[in-house]
Amino acid sequence: MWSPTAKTICQYVRLASVDARSAGSFRTTIHDVAKKAGVSPTTVSHALSGHGRVSAATRNRVSQAASTLGYRANPAALHLRKGRVGAIGLSLPDSNLTLPYYLELALGAAKQALSHRLALTLIPALDDPLRIATFGVDGIMVVDPQVGDPLLVELARLEVPIVTGERDVTPGAHWAGAVETDHLAAFRALLDHIYEQGGRNLALVVPPPDEAWVADTRSAFEGWCGDRSLSPQIRELPFFVGRPIADVERAVDSLLAEGSVVDCIISVPEEGAHGTVLAAHRRGLRVPEDLLVASCVDSRSLQMSQPTITAIDLQPRLLGARLVDLLAGILEGKPTQPPNVPGHLVVRASTLRLTPPAADHHRRKST
Repeated sequence: MWSPTAKTICQYVRLASVDARSAGSFRTTIHDVAKKAGVSPTTVSHALSGHGRVSAATRNRVSQAASTLGYRANPAALHLRKGRVGAIGLSLPDSNLTLPYYLELALGAAKQALSHRLALTLIPALDDPLRIATFGVDGIMVVDPQVGDPLLVELARLEVPIVTGERDVTPGAHWAGAVETDHLAAFRALLDHIYEQGGRNLALVVPPPDEAWVADTRSAFEGWCGDRSLSPQIRELPFFVGRPIADVERAVDSLLAEGSVVDCIISVPEEGAHGTVLAAHRRGLRVPEDLLVASCVDSRSLQMSQPTITAIDLQPRLLGARLVDLLAGILEGKPTQPPNVPGHLVVRASTLRLTPPAADHHRRKST
């Protein structure tokens, strides 16, 4: 196999540098496009940006000239003419940044921002909220806003449009827009599936209802159980979890230690279902034969666990993309409300039983 010497590599680097400088020296400008199209540079600018009074024929002629010459407008110049920075901010819950859901959402937002010629800036939680003023962004997306979140109060001082991923349940909160996930339809489908598999004594492990989707999930669970004359068992975590596996494991272990009659445990926190499985195995319970286990948020780790765990795919990348579309439309003065993001139930081994368990099996195993 041919292996380039250090001298050869250096020669290639020098040639590439020369080619790059040459390409830069002959870069097509707006004046080149104007000359080819037979119009002024101002007309080229208006035609390509979609602003100003330009006839359809002229706009087409300019577009063809730009395409032929390989002209690309300078994004910074375009934003400058509009009095904008050309960047939007994304604020995620600080305690949960390591969770796959938020990483997927950020990737979806970043990709969609590029299609709008916008840069994406991640806005972290700050010890000094006044430092928010140093962020140069045209608008901000806040995901899973919490009740009375002080960060939102400071972000509002920037006087730029703010949109939220899921609605803000803070009394009196009013932002430029919101995109929500239709997770309740998938959650009810999950509950119906569990009922079909023989689940009658269901328990929900849930964080405090400081976020809209958490409060909605808890309310839907209580309503669903009430419709079937079942007693809803809810184990609320003392805070919004940053370590879902360990925190949910502790909560489930406590629930089972009390001798509660339970044949299904649903974890609201992402990846918390792993903690449920660990606590069940420690008490000799088999999943799914003795205990059905499910998660309200899907992740790759749930797809690879033993057994694989039933979950709801909330499509975080799509939510991130639609948040960007909403904010970009507002910035352009053409706001369009994107549709809610549908959730999908993904049934896996952790909730598939071959035969229903004995009626008193779980009480005996849990003591």
